Amino acid sequence: MKMLVALLLLLTLSNAVKINGEEAGQCDYKLTLEPRPHSVSISEFGAVGDGKTLNTIAFQNAIFYLKSFADKGGAQLYVPPGRWLTGSINLTSHLTLFLEKGAVILGSQDSSHWEVVEPLPSYGRGIELPGGRYRSLINGYMLHDVVITGDNGTIDGQGSVWWDWYSSHSLNYSRPHLVEFVASDYVVVSNLTFLNAPAYNIHPVYCSNVHVQNVSVSAPPESPHTVGIVPDSSDNVCIEDCIIKMGYDAIALKSGWDEYGISYGRPTTDVHIRRVHLQSSSGSSLAFGSEMSGGITNVLVEHIHLYNSFSGIEFRTTKGRGGYIEKIIISDVKMENIYLALAATGQCGSHPDDKYDPTALPSLDHITLQDVIGTNITIAGHFTGIQESPFTSLCLSNVSLSINSGSPTSWVCSNVFGFTESVFPEPCPDLESSYSNTSSDCFSFLHLNGQAAAL
Repeated sequence: MKMLVALLLLLTLSNAVKINGEEAGQCDYKLTLEPRPHSVSISEFGAVGDGKTLNTIAFQNAIFYLKSFADKGGAQLYVPPGRWLTGSINLTSHLTLFLEKGAVILGSQDSSHWEVVEPLPSYGRGIELPGGRYRSLINGYMLHDVVITGDNGTIDGQGSVWWDWYSSHSLNYSRPHLVEFVASDYVVVSNLTFLNAPAYNIHPVYCSNVHVQNVSVSAPPESPHTVGIVPDSSDNVCIEDCIIKMGYDAIALKSGWDEYGISYGRPTTDVHIRRVHLQSSSGSSLAFGSEMSGGITNVLVEHIHLYNSFSGIEFRTTKGRGGYIEKIIISDVKMENIYLALAATGQCGSHPDDKYDPTALPSLDHITLQDVIGTNITIAGHFTGIQESPFTSLCLSNVSLSINSGSPTSWVCSNVFGFTESVFPEPCPDLESSYSNTSSDCFSFLHLNGQAAAL
């Protein structure tokens, strides 16, 4: 019971963010944003919204000025309608960045406008290339009480040049993201459209109390390895009421890479995802890993729609990762036009260098998938664990998948143990195992799942 109590801890947001309501999951609070007592427009600092003038210095000057209001209730930086070109900018605490309807922040397509910074310590290097990485377009480092919101304004990374450089192996450093918060808390991102990120769109890493609500995130289907929202070694995260359509993964939970993630040792935990519509062209609509060496635990996902994707829900890891993926509850899932509905693999992903420990075996345990309906599915499930560390307590209940005529096989399983109840088509025998009393483990967990869903 303790794991669900932890999952349902009260999320309290301070200053500009207030929560009303009784205790429930991270997303079960009525989130209201109070106006900041001070506000300035970016145009007051000489910014020009013509889509051509570089406004990086104007943004930096405005944010520096607004720092002086941190102890006076904070301040708002207002972005009016227009196309505001900029390079990387850094936010400050007790700040609201507000994009009016018709306001578009454009990421510069000149790589010199994106500073190169050190790799994240839980990764040891850039995720794509050894060495540093380009700083994201909008950044927050060790901040408290920060809001990025608007009246459906847009943040457009203009990522096509980055995709070309990535595909042609022309980059010297790993690609930047659109929004990244590092070691920050009480962060809200809401009511915005994100387009054409060079890599990730929203990346909270080493963060606590993060609320992403009512955002639209998209990149073209052919954009290489673009990802929507990536909670990374972060806790108390809510993602709700979002529409995400990406080239690779829509939502991916991570927590560090091999020996670096193991050493850093910060899991992604207490995450609540609900009422999201997810599409991924070449990856997974909802992914866990494969960089999960700090652990991923206590995750509740409910009322989700996955469609027109290669993979629906996928758990990824490999030897050398260490870490764990455990205590995951996913319920009330609707899938349409998915090649591979459900997957868990122990043979996914590369390593940062040759210093990883091949005997560092990850564990995958207590995964519940309940109330899943799928139409036009090609493969129902593909579960391939690790011989030395099988996946355990994989629990499927009330799953109905309509398999199309092009399916070579419905299920593939190896080195997994679990239990199923009311699953169609009939799953592999491995998922009817009594290994470690899996049946009773699953029933107990499913009972708790029902209680959680009722809250």
